[in-house]
Amino acid sequence: MGYWSWLLETVSFTGLFLVGKKFWWAWLVLIGNTILWGIYGVITKQYGFLVASGFYAPMYAKNLYQWFHT
Repeated sequence: MGYWSWLLETVSFTGLFLVGKKFWWAWLVLIGNTILWGIYGVITKQYGFLVASGFYAPMYAKNLYQWFHT
């Protein structure tokens, strides 16, 4: 299971990099990745990841919404 956290973290950094490059779909990458972090937290019984996902996913969704509606 150890390599999954490295993979998910790499996707997190990549998503943030892509947002900085102004790709709107990067928010979808981050939302999907956050959901996977939540699943990872449940499987590994590290429930803090699940809680964090509950905060990050809505924030990323809000940012995606604002991308098109501001």
